[in-house]
Amino acid sequence: MTHHLPLTTRFSLMRVNIQQTEPEAFKAAYALEKYLGQSSLNPIHRELMLLRASQLNGCGFCLNMHVTEARKHGETDQRLHLVSVWREAGDLFTAEEKALLALAEEVTLISEHHVSDATYQAAAALFDEHYLAQAIVAIATINLWNRIAITTHIPVQA
Repeated sequence: MTHHLPLTTRFSLMRVNIQQTEPEAFKAAYALEKYLGQSSLNPIHRELMLLRASQLNGCGFCLNMHVTEARKHGETDQRLHLVSVWREAGDLFTAEEKALLALAEEVTLISEHHVSDATYQAAAALFDEHYLAQAIVAIATINLWNRIAITTHIPVQA
């Protein structure tokens, strides 16, 4: 006996390809990537923030991509394995990296507690306003990409 899924279930398995369906939306998102690529953000800082946000959001596609990118910039496997528990990693992460990881967590989970004054001030004490603004844009951008990749089921690349 052949079991057929109900029509609505079969169709709900198909997900829109936003890049093909709405190329102008993708073009706008890529403009943010181009801006960030030309920003003064340290590549390791950027990848750590993107990894932490992607971990919190559960985005396999983005996690895979940014682990690969972090390694290209010289990041170690040990630190990559410990990004999710950075608070317990002692001095493995610098004060600057810890401030950016905390900011990445609070911006990503903004609906839970917003961004606390303590977290914001810790980052503002270490970075000028331009660097801080670029970090916030990077975190917001990865959250956009995470939501697109998760919602549309973009597969992890081998």
